[in-house]
Amino acid sequence: MNPLIFLPGMMCDARLFGPQIETLSSVLPVMTFPLSQHDSVVAMAADILGNAPPHFALAGLSMGGIVAMEVLRQAPDRVARLALLDTNPLAELPEVKARRGPQMEAVRAGRLQQVMREEMKPNYLAESSRQGRILDLCMEMAVDLGADVFLRQSLALMNRPDQRAVLSSYRGQTLVLCGREDGLCPIERHQLMDDLLPNSTLKIVDGAGHLPTLEQPNETTEALSSWLENT
Repeated sequence: MNPLIFLPGMMCDARLFGPQIETLSSVLPVMTFPLSQHDSVVAMAADILGNAPPHFALAGLSMGGIVAMEVLRQAPDRVARLALLDTNPLAELPEVKARRGPQMEAVRAGRLQQVMREEMKPNYLAESSRQGRILDLCMEMAVDLGADVFLRQSLALMNRPDQRAVLSSYRGQTLVLCGREDGLCPIERHQLMDDLLPNSTLKIVDGAGHLPTLEQPNETTEALSSWLENT
């Protein structure tokens, strides 16, 4: 079985996939690449390809999914199968791009935690008893990564390419998964990707928002296991 590469979302690291890594690493090699050193998705993808095995399964959540699509564009023959979680194949909308400027200025002024707490994290999760713990973990990941990573990732997202044509041409087994209550990357975006991909399965996870890997870890891991086993 090909190794599995996880690509985390903005201001997240391998902890985003903690439950999945714990389970899946017993059956295949699992790797996680940070998206912290470059300010474009093109450079991020090239860096991953320079360090990845010759062939691999690729799973990305949110920004990780955006970078995964760029990896696919650059080297489609190396991606054995693809999982796109709570992500978006479109270029950034002007109104979203306009909001990044004030966020970046606030982070430059030392207010990273405020930006994450007030402007971003409230949109992430469905209501649940574990919401507080997950938000605490998200804040820990963001603080550990720091302001410079926030600024680089913001620039990368602002200038990302549209990847619809890339998805239309990919024939590998693909899982398209999202939380039903995702306020950042709604179900319609995932239906679009499922329609574009010739060989895909769409999975909507109830009781989850933008981070189903942590909100509904068992169901998400089961979906990933089925995708890896599907021939």
